[in-house]
Amino acid sequence: MTSADSADSALVASGELRIGWAARAMPVLTALGERFAAERPFGGLRIAACLHVTAETAVLMGTLKAGGAEIALAASNPLSTQDDVAEALRDYGVVVHAQAGVTMDAYYRHIHQALDIGPDIVLDDGCDLVNILHTERTELLETVSGGCEETTTGIIRLRQMAAEKALRFPVVAVNDTRTKRMFDNRYGTGQSTMDGIMRATNTLLAGKTVVVAGFGYCGRGVAERARGLGARVVVTEIDPVKALDASLQGYDVRSMAAAARAGDVFVTVTGNRDVIRGEHLAEMKDGAILANAGHFDVEIDVRALDDLAHAVHRGVRPNTDEYVLADGRRLLLLAEGRLVNLTAAEGHPAAVMDMSFSAQVLSVAWLVRERARLEPGVYDVPGEVDVEVARLKLAAAGIEMDELTPDQEEYLHSWRLGS
Repeated sequence: MTSADSADSALVASGELRIGWAARAMPVLTALGERFAAERPFGGLRIAACLHVTAETAVLMGTLKAGGAEIALAASNPLSTQDDVAEALRDYGVVVHAQAGVTMDAYYRHIHQALDIGPDIVLDDGCDLVNILHTERTELLETVSGGCEETTTGIIRLRQMAAEKALRFPVVAVNDTRTKRMFDNRYGTGQSTMDGIMRATNTLLAGKTVVVAGFGYCGRGVAERARGLGARVVVTEIDPVKALDASLQGYDVRSMAAAARAGDVFVTVTGNRDVIRGEHLAEMKDGAILANAGHFDVEIDVRALDDLAHAVHRGVRPNTDEYVLADGRRLLLLAEGRLVNLTAAEGHPAAVMDMSFSAQVLSVAWLVRERARLEPGVYDVPGEVDVEVARLKLAAAGIEMDELTPDQEEYLHSWRLGS
């Protein structure tokens, strides 16, 4: 055995341990894998996926493969790739085009290589794969019968494509389900974002002012967890209803211009670009921490930060770069402005991804059944899929719930019964 073979074997073993640990907390997806192994609903299907290459994603890949799919996987973020998981997946028979820390050129090359499989179904995390299909790999569009997208950012882009009649196949908005928004976006993002900030900086959040940009489900989760750790929380918003909601929940709602002077820690969770701009950076106090938990590395204007800095100290801590301004103030950028929870931490706990990926795999099964009658566009996850995921999760946790009596059913479905 060569040293390279030995290194690969060590990576495979490490990846298998990591995947096995994740699978313990993913009973719903594991049960679906057992069911699909018997039913083989994906037999003969080729799936191209652009997802975070983590242990939790590996359990999803195993479920799809058990159902008969042939899979090619690329990374949706170069900084979140777990190389040992990638190697274990390759050993299991999944084609993986991903490596931690690659350049953006390599990132896009890997997506093209995943598309070389000639997919029937695509799974995306941020819409980069779908975008490339519609701009650079249009020769493959005729064979693609559907896809799934699991991020707010990706769905925004897909809905715009659909509005412009540019989208060529049906896509299920896996992100837009009650279970995903509640469990993944709120609780998963909230916990993992705080985890990433604390790992990267070892800062004490109690007593700090944490500025959360965006009060959607993800922002709400970040704000709740920050407050739970003893922080004073300021929320910035562009949506008046969400701003009012944040205010009524007791958060201090300000503009970013006002919040910039007060914050110790800033977390962007919007899915939009330039949420923290040069004029905000110029006002921040010495030692302010900048983190993104939205999606792409555009929410914090890193180019403006580069322009303001007179010196940059890379890696003052793992995943922490220090930007020194002309007057000596230091701003700390985490994870290069990319997803702090997946770069500086391990992303959502496996128990969270159990529900999200279960909705994903059931949505793929629905697409396969219904694709012949679906027109191009963005589709909500069928309500029965959302309910099934929640029911399976409750059963796996041993949680019981009430059922309606016949009289209650009649009451809810009849307008003739008065008060």
